[in-house]
Amino acid sequence: MPKMKTKAGAKKRFKLTGSGKLKRKHAFKSHILTKKETKQKHNLTKTGYVNKSDEKSIKLQLGI
Repeated sequence: MPKMKTKAGAKKRFKLTGSGKLKRKHAFKSHILTKKETKQKHNLTKTGYVNKSDEKSIKLQLGI
C-alpha cells in the first residue's frame, strides 16, 4: 500500500499544539479592512482553536 499523504492546504493552515489541540488563524483579515473596527481587526489577528467537531477530519487530513 502507498504511504498516506498529508493535504497540503491543511498543512499550511493548522498546527498541532503540545496539548493536542489544533491552532488556526481567523478569517476576514485579508482585505476590505477600512470598514472594520480596530477592535475587530485586533481580535482577528489572534490565533484560535479548531472546534471539537472538526478536529477529527483535520487530524485525518494531517495524517495524525
